[in-house]
Amino acid sequence: MNSYRLEFILNGKPVSIDTVAGRLLVDLLREDLGLKGTKAGCREGECGVCTVLLEGKPVNSCLLPAMKVEGRHVTTIEGLSEKDHLHPLQQAFIDEGASQCGFCSPAMILTAKSLLDKKSYPDESEIKRNLSGVLCRCTGYRKIIKAVQTASMLQNSSRCRK
Repeated sequence: MNSYRLEFILNGKPVSIDTVAGRLLVDLLREDLGLKGTKAGCREGECGVCTVLLEGKPVNSCLLPAMKVEGRHVTTIEGLSEKDHLHPLQQAFIDEGASQCGFCSPAMILTAKSLLDKKSYPDESEIKRNLSGVLCRCTGYRKIIKAVQTASMLQNSSRCRK
């Protein structure tokens, strides 16, 4: 296989790594870069647990060849917290008990972040529609939806204080 140098921005920092043609982003993140927060589920784009943000938009990293992120910005769950401070979505997931097994949580949080970056106060139907690409087998979604609503309030109240 042909090897090449891949350069992109990962969680706000430049990355330069040798990889091979056809390498999927999920495998590059998990195996080559050690970022285990991105999960590998169905590997067919059906479950959404491999979701990362590419230029701020949710994508299934199990379907995306790594070469497609050349020169672009990728955000994983590891890139949300700042030092010892969790992102409001991460904190809301904890506070609302929105994780049971936690397998889908990184993808749910990143997908919700993309929504909250576009719309400060989404209603319940908008939250459901945006999260529909990530499957959860544990919670029944009520606590996840509540966590997104709580994060919306947290984010907007902190913006008002600034």
